[in-house]
Amino acid sequence: MASRVPNLVFNNGRKMPIIGLGTWNSPPGEVARAVGDAIDIGYRHIDGAHLYLNEHEVGQGLNSKIQEGVVKREDMFITSKLWNSSHDTAYVRAAIDRTLKDLNTPYLDLYLIHWPMAYQPGGDPFPKDDKGDIIYSFVDFVDTWKEMEKAVDEGLIKSIGVSNFNKRQLEKLVANCRIKPVINQFECHPYLTQKRLSEFCKSIDVAVTAYAPLGSPTRPWVTSDDPVLLEDPKILSLSTKYNKTAAQVLIRYQIQRGHSVIPKSVTKGRIQSNFEVFDFELTSDDMALIDTFDCNGRACPQAEGRNHPEWPFNDEY
Repeated sequence: MASRVPNLVFNNGRKMPIIGLGTWNSPPGEVARAVGDAIDIGYRHIDGAHLYLNEHEVGQGLNSKIQEGVVKREDMFITSKLWNSSHDTAYVRAAIDRTLKDLNTPYLDLYLIHWPMAYQPGGDPFPKDDKGDIIYSFVDFVDTWKEMEKAVDEGLIKSIGVSNFNKRQLEKLVANCRIKPVINQFECHPYLTQKRLSEFCKSIDVAVTAYAPLGSPTRPWVTSDDPVLLEDPKILSLSTKYNKTAAQVLIRYQIQRGHSVIPKSVTKGRIQSNFEVFDFELTSDDMALIDTFDCNGRACPQAEGRNHPEWPFNDEY
């Protein structure tokens, strides 16, 4: 099954499987099994981050399959992310070392700046003042990036990229970096199609990973008034047309846009189903129809960073 998965080819020539298992908001105690199930099914791309607080479980699942002989480490593509409270240059290397230790791996295939805005460095991922407001740091993300470049030089990371960067921030980084970012990972689904940002990334040879491709229905701050993408009648109509699940239609939509996609699940049946998206193709008319669902429906606004000057959603795209 793994051999059926197309790869994205980065601007440095390295390759990443176009579909991966997302691990954000996965229930504690279930992640190692989910990673193991995904590898058995054929996934070779696992997306994680320090902030998800489950990298030790990802490492357990990964290494159990390596020990069983199901895969070798070089068969796998493992992504992690640098959290906001580790942007200051003195903290970057320690954050990388911590992730490598938690994953029990000698290197990462991809490491991303999780968000462009920095928080006060230290042990608290969401440091707050006595009013309950996030305490920011104003370190330049270009300086953070230069520390990540050093980790590439040392062989600890194969490729580096960003997440949640807007057009202006990407332009600034590309103009000032020694190693160009290979990818921008951002929220993308039919309610938030991100057409302009996606096209801009492609124009500068930066690949795209779509997170929350199913609309992040289990996000902690969801309300009963929020629309549920997986239950949208228009998506369900396409699901019926293609005899596929709504999730499969949404994943296929991203793949046909040339995006890598990282749906999250810890349920083996859904992990399997989400992977079965290479035996059908949406028509161009149906792709265009899905594009019309866009309503700027952002599910993951990172509201805690709203007052930081590098909060990415102040810009047009």
